[in-house]
Amino acid sequence: MAGFASLLVASAGLRVASLNLCTDELLLALAEPGQIVSVTHLAQQPSEYADWKQARRYPKNDGSLLSVVGQHPELVLTMGGGARDQAHIARKLGIRVIDLPYPQAMSDMEAAIAKVAAAVGHPAKGQRLNARIEALKRTRPATLPDTIWLGGGGRSVASTGLAAEWMALAGFRQRPLVGDRVTLEQLLVSPPTILLRSDYRAGQYSGEQRWMMHPLAKGTNKSRTIPTDGRAWTCMGPPMIDEVNGLRRFAP
Repeated sequence: MAGFASLLVASAGLRVASLNLCTDELLLALAEPGQIVSVTHLAQQPSEYADWKQARRYPKNDGSLLSVVGQHPELVLTMGGGARDQAHIARKLGIRVIDLPYPQAMSDMEAAIAKVAAAVGHPAKGQRLNARIEALKRTRPATLPDTIWLGGGGRSVASTGLAAEWMALAGFRQRPLVGDRVTLEQLLVSPPTILLRSDYRAGQYSGEQRWMMHPLAKGTNKSRTIPTDGRAWTCMGPPMIDEVNGLRRFAP
């Protein structure tokens, strides 16, 4: 027991960098401020991360191992694989790398939270965060109306998996869509009960945002349009807990 306590104390003093926006979210939620040596530049952009002011308290990196070597991290967090060369270099430099898979389900997200919390020496923080998710599960609304999550250009989400699970916790049921996309014609002919409209990069000049400006993409008189903070849906990590609590105010 004493050895485990010593290991936690040692981990709690680790210098940690994150090379991915999704691991930025985990690191900022689970580490102590003195441990964080770097987060990605994306976390510091208001258009990408809701708590960008917190992220700007720390040095930034460009998502590469080389950009953080000079900051002397002992642990580097990243996600999604494709970084074998970086992992090899990190081992040569004595830097531990945790490369998390992109979560496909809520259980994956809970596992990632627990793993990062343990790695940075704060398992209790991970337990508290996962307890908040469990509380959402226990209080999930009983009625889940037909819903389409709508992003730029008609992008949507799968009817199963992590996004759909977060939606269900908020009180919405994602409609199955071919290719996880919806057309303006579908919104006209078969409108959902709820149009959960992402505001990610709203107002930005792009083809996707021009599509979102079409009247049908804003909802019809047969749908109720509810806005959601699209930034939280990029990684669907810890920020989704507050987003779900906020969306529950609009659920039937």
